[in-house]
Amino acid sequence: MTALALARKPARPFFSSGPCAKPPGYSPDKLAIASLGRSHRAKIGKARLQLCLDLMRETLGLPETHRIGIVPGSDTGAYEMAMWTMLGARGVTAMAWESFGEGWVTDAVKQLKIDPIVPRADYGQLPDLAAVDWTTDVLFTWNGTTSGVRVPNGDWIPDDRQGLSFADATSAVFAYDMPWDKIDVATFSWQKVLGGEGAHGVLILGPRAVERLESYTPAWPLPKVFRLVSKGKLTEGVFKGETINTPSMLAVEDAIFALEWAKSIGGLEGTKARCAANAAALGKIVAEREWLGHLALDEANRSMTSVCLTVEGADADFIKAFAGLLEKEGAAFDIAGYRDAPPGLRIWCGATVDAADIEALGPWLDWAWATLKAA
Repeated sequence: MTALALARKPARPFFSSGPCAKPPGYSPDKLAIASLGRSHRAKIGKARLQLCLDLMRETLGLPETHRIGIVPGSDTGAYEMAMWTMLGARGVTAMAWESFGEGWVTDAVKQLKIDPIVPRADYGQLPDLAAVDWTTDVLFTWNGTTSGVRVPNGDWIPDDRQGLSFADATSAVFAYDMPWDKIDVATFSWQKVLGGEGAHGVLILGPRAVERLESYTPAWPLPKVFRLVSKGKLTEGVFKGETINTPSMLAVEDAIFALEWAKSIGGLEGTKARCAANAAALGKIVAEREWLGHLALDEANRSMTSVCLTVEGADADFIKAFAGLLEKEGAAFDIAGYRDAPPGLRIWCGATVDAADIEALGPWLDWAWATLKAA
């Protein structure tokens, strides 16, 4: 087949749903609409915030031993809140195998002035998890959004650990089974697998994290939006819908809708199944094309949500042109790899995407590839 024939546009465009897409059928109920015109401190506002927390707990299978709260600043705000309030009591290990892990290293070294152990790995790989020193607090990303690499499970986290486990789980929750007994601190935001709005983060604390908060006072000052303790006791209101600062009730209602949608498709099992089906569909596309590959070579460590691909011989300019062609056609949006990652593609396979749309992407990738090669 000639390059010209390969470059013919497929009949059906691929509209990338992306991590912020809304499932079809959005129709807010009257209570949701009423809450938008009221204070978050009003009875109806508190009730809707509590409903959001309850739905997250139910969908995630979060045990009663763990608190869950809505906090400012998306996943970044939630994770930095945990770092600023709990680190410094013992040594720290900050693991980095992608951009956001490196960001936590920067926070620990340059902002908190801690001297952490820093196990690193190249994009597409993991450091030696068996070598982690669990006498220290350990910072890591459960699912590397910018590298397409995830930890395979929680087996590498010992039950008798002395330090706390801090999991940045923003593109992992609702996609995998999370071993909550292994996680002392977890953070995420609604805009990933749930497809909700951004701005707010979610902070999950296990009992060991609560004990740290109530027994340790960090040496550095804490901004008001980071303060989780009052008079030596956890501020329980944060985990009962009494947010530290004013939340967007519109974003909260959007999250409630997304959680109710997740519940309608089978809860966690349903969202996991959709992520797995999407990743499998993309995996088939990659397997059928010699010029495509997975950045994460080990399938056991490969993300099922933020899937990062290599493109044979591609540099940053080629990827920019490749993604630009597809965006111009309305076929796929924002699929260029993260700016700090090796040049390649990043395809979102979260639960709000339909597997049929992932399958439809294959011919469009062929078209863009052939078009650029012919040029």
